[in-house]
Amino acid sequence: MPTPFKEVLNSGKFVVTCEIAPPKGTNLEKVIHHIDLLKDKVDGLNATDNQGSSMRYPSLGLCLLIKERGGEPILQMTCRDRNRLALQSDLLFAYSRGINNVLCLTGDAITLGDHKQAKPVFDIDSLQLLRTIRTLESGKDLGGNDLDGAPKFCAGAIVTPEAQPIEPQMIKFRKKVRAGAEFFQTQAVYDIGNLRNFMQAARQYNTKIMAGIVLLTSAGMARFMNANVSGIFVPQALIDEMSKAEKGKALQKGIEIAGRMIKTIKDEKLCDGVHIMAINKEETVPDILAAAGL
Repeated sequence: MPTPFKEVLNSGKFVVTCEIAPPKGTNLEKVIHHIDLLKDKVDGLNATDNQGSSMRYPSLGLCLLIKERGGEPILQMTCRDRNRLALQSDLLFAYSRGINNVLCLTGDAITLGDHKQAKPVFDIDSLQLLRTIRTLESGKDLGGNDLDGAPKFCAGAIVTPEAQPIEPQMIKFRKKVRAGAEFFQTQAVYDIGNLRNFMQAARQYNTKIMAGIVLLTSAGMARFMNANVSGIFVPQALIDEMSKAEKGKALQKGIEIAGRMIKTIKDEKLCDGVHIMAINKEETVPDILAAAGL
């Protein structure tokens, strides 16, 4: 049996989580392989929720599969696709099936995904979802009605340490802490200096923070993120390092960079852990951990 994620968070160890992307369809063979590969190597497996606003197998379904195969699931829940009725129902179902960890997300814009004609919901946002979880735990729903049995979750949220300017992000961060966020998995961090500055301000709050590590697979990917993804900045030195990788070895160079960053974060005790996002290359996570000396 895996150690409950909340227990790991409070143990003082360097926490490692990673994402697993559900398939676009019903073929679960590849995702089962990823679960079995990673369940004993990390402390929690995030199941993404229609990531990038693209329709996929549900996060809740993947969490059940992770649970069945002996892993510790973290349910990612976005407010983009469901109103407060559906969100509360899903939370009750998740808890009843032993899924006790939730990462609260507002959700990417519909225009980024593969169903641009879909109507976004955004009935509540990630901050309100955190408050919803705490309301359900008190034995009430958002309508003020009594529950016959209340859930109990380890609830978390996200923060963007490299946002410029940083103060609006810090305001959101503080609000999420006050709303009951027990942990944060950050957006991708590539500039350790920016992370140090953020953590200097964030350390005064009673919450656990895991630095987000997104695997670089090419210099082009790094340039694309700099140009198109808000809150992510890949320093030119890393882009140059990726550009100089031998032909066919860019992925290996990305694994090396990710491992180096994790080692620095751990050695300097900058954060409580890391959250690895090897997008569509989950099989590289053991190599990243090995490169980090974990």
